[in-house]
Amino acid sequence: MTVAAADVVAVNGLRKRYGRVQALDGVCLEVHRGEIFGLLGQNGAGKTTLVKILLGMVAPTAGEATLLGCPAGTPAARRAVGYLPEDHRLPEYHTAATLLDVYGGLQGLDRATRRRRAAELLDLLGLGRAGGLRVRGYSKGMKQRLGLAQALLHRPDVLFLDEPTDGVDPVGRKQIRDLLLAERARGVTIFINSHLLGEVEQLCDRVALLRQGRVVRAGRVADLAGWKGTWLVAFDRPPLAADPWDAGRLDPPDRDGRQRFHPDGLWGVDADAALERFLAEARHRGLSLRHLERERGTLEDVYLEFATPSMVTT
Repeated sequence: MTVAAADVVAVNGLRKRYGRVQALDGVCLEVHRGEIFGLLGQNGAGKTTLVKILLGMVAPTAGEATLLGCPAGTPAARRAVGYLPEDHRLPEYHTAATLLDVYGGLQGLDRATRRRRAAELLDLLGLGRAGGLRVRGYSKGMKQRLGLAQALLHRPDVLFLDEPTDGVDPVGRKQIRDLLLAERARGVTIFINSHLLGEVEQLCDRVALLRQGRVVRAGRVADLAGWKGTWLVAFDRPPLAADPWDAGRLDPPDRDGRQRFHPDGLWGVDADAALERFLAEARHRGLSLRHLERERGTLEDVYLEFATPSMVTT
């Protein structure tokens, strides 16, 4: 694999074995500068192992991995990284403000910069009023947002986030999404592990799906999800379920009165012609069209198609 200059992460033939367990089995992928990249897969698929190798926390058995053009795990690469692990533990005797002050000092920020940056992030993440409270009194969602603040404190070039919105309420998730999109606009590359497929679909430019240590699908979210062969339709009144003209190709109405129409193979014509005939017949029967929408696939569809139980523990 040829590494492009814009590739922040480049992985080629990466393997990792724990005894008799093959956690990664020849993984190849790249993450481009300034994009949000999602890594999907069931528990044990190898996601955490891959991130740990990129951060230098685990050594690979074989293969190559680079981060910002440097071998993965080197100090030069790690200085430019912000990291939020899934099960992070924050010292609970600190307040949010004092904790970020400590982390900022460890990252080499001067006192004025780290205090200004901490106040800015706490406000952006909805923790401004709680900055003086001890972390032991924080909810899980508040701790998650504080963990993200520490990852962003030193303005990293690359963010590695493991389940960044886990336990966060809808308002907090929106704040986190807005902040990550703003970071991407600033040129930051963001690498996300998550099981929340709806969040991934909203945030990520590209994704890869791991199964048993191998990449089974990768690409742009819109391309992977694609279009389904169905349409959502609604009329001023629903067609009768027993009416022979729908040929059993209309699902029952949803709560909004929309029905899923399946044109493939209907009346022995192609899908587009079947749709045209269906709508013409509806007009002939005095039905007024109120809604027509081609149905898109989702990441959940792709995930359920390719994900299978894995015995690997990572």
